This record gives sequence, structure tokens and C-alpha cells, in this order.
Amino acid sequence: MTDHPQVPAPAQLDQLADFLSRHRNVLVLTGAGLSTASGIPDYRDRDGVRRGRLPVQGPEFRRSDAVRRRYWARSMVGWPTLAQAAPNAGHRAIAALERGGRLGAVITQNVDGLHQQAGSARLIELHGNIHGVVCLSCGAQSARAAMQQRLRDANPALAGAVAQPLPDGDAQIEPEALDDFHVPACQICGGTLQPDVVFFGDNVPPARTAAALDWMAQADALLVVGSSLMVFSGYRFCKLAAEAGKPIAAINVGKTRADDLLALKVQAAVQDVLPALARRFPSPAGL
Repeated sequence: MTDHPQVPAPAQLDQLADFLSRHRNVLVLTGAGLSTASGIPDYRDRDGVRRGRLPVQGPEFRRSDAVRRRYWARSMVGWPTLAQAAPNAGHRAIAALERGGRLGAVITQNVDGLHQQAGSARLIELHGNIHGVVCLSCGAQSARAAMQQRLRDANPALAGAVAQPLPDGDAQIEPEALDDFHVPACQICGGTLQPDVVFFGDNVPPARTAAALDWMAQADALLVVGSSLMVFSGYRFCKLAAEAGKPIAAINVGKTRADDLLALKVQAAVQDVLPALARRFPSPAGL
């Protein structure tokens, strides 16, 4: 037997089902571990340690043309991984549990848009959505898919490049490939374009934070799914729940920052646990 079983034990499913049954309004907080089964790499290993180099920092992106070239070049090559990703059984199970009234709302740290595609209705994307692009000058919004075509048109030499996928649509490209890379500007004002996400080093927009904290205040329990909680914007919800005496359960393969706060932890693959759990509570639309 391994230290991190992938198949949930029946007794653990019983405990999770009881957790959902005993609480009227369960808030779900999801992280990168939910989307790995959709082919999207995550940032950390089972011990919560970050893999690889640090991602682009927001202040650096806005300050440096070289950093923006690096970001968009790597994103251009890595984007197809995200563009082709589809919700997995875990995303669909969360949506089914929500439809059946077993979950109150979902807050996700992911930017992949897969909860939306799976049908989650009450959803806050804490760190934004990678499928959108925003102009830092005029605020105009556009689709990331359209930006991809502009990137390919402006940089045909990289159009067929293949590289190792990294989290959030990044890809491993050597620095020398970026010297002549051209980043398209806003078609309305000529301003700088940025993915509509919260970069590392930036803060979640205040209105979004307030809405998420309000959902936490309304909830009577918290279920963490596929997150090590090493980033404070996610961990804070566990702290708030614990301070308010609200029970916390987690489904995550490996360590979390909130292990000492958990009332229940299931160390198994979320794409296996969640569908099995949802089958305990048939929803009107099924799974």
C-alpha cells in the first residue's frame, strides 16, 4: 500500500457523504489538483514544494518589455494545452452536487475555466480566467483565442513550436528564442495586453475578494479539493473557517498548508473521489 492511495476507501466516502449531509451550505475551494486529470500540469509536488522556476510576477510583466515577450512567447506555445482541455469527472461531479443542492458555491484558484464548462453556476474564479485578455490602458477585453491567432500571425517562426507544457498555459522555451518575438498591442488604443488573470505578486481585485469572503461567511462548512493551500489567497479561507468554528474537509493527494485545521482528509485522486461521492446523492440532471 502506498502513502497516497489513489482509490478512495468506502469508509472515507461514507465520511465525506456524511459531511455533506450534515451541512446545509458547503463552500468548495478548488485548486490545480482538480485539473491535472484534464492534462493541465500543476505547480507543486505532493509535499507542496513548487516545481521549476518561479512564474512571471505581475509587477515585472508591467514594467519590462522583455518579461512580456517571454510571457507571451511561452504562452503562445503552451496555450493549446489549455485551449484543448475539457472538464474531467471531478469538475462534472462538483457541478452535479451543486445542482442537487449538496454544495452551495464554488471558489476556484484555477484560471482554466473548466468549472464554467462543466456547468457550475455559483462560481468565483479567484485568480481570473486565462481565456480572456485585457488592455492595461483602456480596459478593453478580448478573447485569448483571438490573441493566439494574432501571436501566430506576428511570429510565424514559433507557430509550429512544441515545448513541454507548464502550468496555466506556460511552456518551456529557451530564452534565445524570444529575442525577435513580437507582442501584439491593443487594437483599440495600442496599449499593453495582459491575460485577465491575477499574476503572482498581484492582489485579487477587492470586489472579488469581498464576494468570496461573503460566501465564506454564509457557508457552514468548507470542502477543499485538489489544493495544497500554499498560496495565502486560498489558505485564508481555511483560517477563516477555523476561526469561525466551521468544519473543513479536504480531498487532496499530499500535504496541505491547513492539515492541522482539517476535520477530515481524503488522500486520493479527486477525479475518483468526487464522482463516487456524487453518486451517493443523485442530482436531477445526473452525472
